[in-house]
Amino acid sequence: MKTYKAAELRSMFQQFFKDHGHAVISSASLIPENDPTVLFTTAGMHPLVPYLMGQKHPAGTRLTDVQKCVRTGDIDDVGDFSHLTFFEMLGNWSLGDYFKQEMIPWSWEFLTSEKYLGLPKEKLAFSVFAGDEDCPRDEESAQLWRDCGVADDHIFFLPKENNWWGPAGLTGPCGPDTEMFIITDKEPCGPDCSPACSCGRYLEIWNDVFMQYNKQADGTFVPLSQKNVDTGMGLERTICVLNGKKSVYETELFENILGKIAELSGKTYGQDEETTKAFRIIGDHMRTSTFIMGDDRGVSPSNMDQGYVLRRLIRRAVRYGMSIGMPDGFTGEIAKVIIAQYKEVYPELERNEKFVLEQLSLEETRFAKTLRQGEKEFDKIYNNIQNTRATLDAILAAENKVALAQEYAQTKKLRPSPDMLPIIEAAKAGDEAALVAAVNARLESLTTMDGRSAFKLYDTYGFPIEMTIELATEKGLKVDEADFAERFKQHQATSQAGAEQRFKGGLADHSAQTARLHTATHLMHTALRKVLGDEVAQKGSNITAERLRFDFSFGRKMTKEEIAEVEKLVNEAIAAKAPITCREMTVPEAKAEGAIGLFESKYGELVKVYTMGEFSKEICGGPHAENTGDLKSFKIQKEESSSAGVRRIKAVIGTTADE
Repeated sequence: MKTYKAAELRSMFQQFFKDHGHAVISSASLIPENDPTVLFTTAGMHPLVPYLMGQKHPAGTRLTDVQKCVRTGDIDDVGDFSHLTFFEMLGNWSLGDYFKQEMIPWSWEFLTSEKYLGLPKEKLAFSVFAGDEDCPRDEESAQLWRDCGVADDHIFFLPKENNWWGPAGLTGPCGPDTEMFIITDKEPCGPDCSPACSCGRYLEIWNDVFMQYNKQADGTFVPLSQKNVDTGMGLERTICVLNGKKSVYETELFENILGKIAELSGKTYGQDEETTKAFRIIGDHMRTSTFIMGDDRGVSPSNMDQGYVLRRLIRRAVRYGMSIGMPDGFTGEIAKVIIAQYKEVYPELERNEKFVLEQLSLEETRFAKTLRQGEKEFDKIYNNIQNTRATLDAILAAENKVALAQEYAQTKKLRPSPDMLPIIEAAKAGDEAALVAAVNARLESLTTMDGRSAFKLYDTYGFPIEMTIELATEKGLKVDEADFAERFKQHQATSQAGAEQRFKGGLADHSAQTARLHTATHLMHTALRKVLGDEVAQKGSNITAERLRFDFSFGRKMTKEEIAEVEKLVNEAIAAKAPITCREMTVPEAKAEGAIGLFESKYGELVKVYTMGEFSKEICGGPHAENTGDLKSFKIQKEESSSAGVRRIKAVIGTTADE
């Protein structure tokens, strides 16, 4: 098989679909615009949901792009051969245009033609939906693969868990998919070996989703009036598979990054299991962190939302950097390598390089402080263990053990905690034999730090469990790692359940109230520029049905007078009851009309420009009110620092009478 570079695959994929009538659109931001339902853009389809639902896209009905994506659900698995938190997704879409009859032959052509990937036909396998009580077997897709020349024993019918996409939430667009695999040289794991196995014989390379049903609230599936195609080919995984690499970290995408880690640490990738894991975690987490902060809506490390995830990534990278002897400031040095590698494809990284490096430096310093706080808390836990030991040793050494234990219980030297109750109860009963047995049992347990304390260090102080174990070992203690793991598992389950509740589906909330709040961000942005100057630029936003949060570049705290003036200007625009209009035009046309284009790298040839009377004109793709008067009123609740050089405003608006 041929070997490919990432740049070649990006170009080839987009050119193929351009030749088939697709408009090439730029990657959307990693930070979803005015979408409270997800933290990051997780797939190529995510920014296109409104258009998959029927809204007209400025570039037409056939689209292709390479989308930046972040998925952090498997962050703790990063370090193995395949898991990544950042990846690039090659994709193409039909918005009610072509369907299976066109897409499957195109997929076959791209995979097998010598002009494109040139994969051996006998080395490819395909899976399709097997059908169930909800929807029929996808014989159409299977027959289209046969028509391309695929043998029946290379086509596998698999259930929903393998070959079905969606809906994203409880209801909505969904449908069968067909997945494409390279057959490796591994022997079948058994007579039923298929792409559903995890034996490694079949490696997925592409996925075509056919959105042809709408799942109803009652669980039934109704055919969609607008049928869509949504495909996805992960760049990193595909490069790995095409070039026969055992790991995504062995591809050219990580060559310079891992090389820099080796240079700074004096270690060698692959020299041992732990070092290899550290290299991979540092490389992945620094790449993801650089892209998150280097986005034109780049966020900074914090304890909320995207900032929380970013902080965790950076600190985990720093922790593993320390484990292999990386010098202070290494995160910035690696970020420079990443920016240099990707700036031609994603120029926003170079535009925001200063911000990225500043934030990394600050976070490394903060984490050093966190580690010191964690060490102090560890010392408190250790001293409590030692004090308890001394108390129990004194009871065993006493001539009248029961009397001393009763005295300690009365003065609370024996604290009435669950693990001390057997001792206290034996003392109250005057049973010396039971007392001695209970004391010895407690002393034995004090050779191990309980999982609750270890998890508190991790959850409250951000103290890595590896450091807790290391410090405990130095003090002659073990750590109840099983109990810690169980508490961590429960914490993850709770967090994921909350995330699924809050962020379920990846679909933007296009309710009337959210549309009004989104409109308010435009009015406020214009007002901020009028009051504070043109240096103000949006750095991010988050909207729920109750409030808006808006981050913007500005170097100092706003005065009370400035806040009042911004409120006044926005409320004047609301009082004017100006109609909100939308027109499609090119970016140069939008600029000529004075529209603000905050994130131009994400726009295609045609953009939507929303105009609000004489007050605001911005390039945007989100939901809007029909009239500024729909907002009723505007009030800033809080103005605070978000990060160095970035301020944050939280604000609310009035509601209409019928809500």
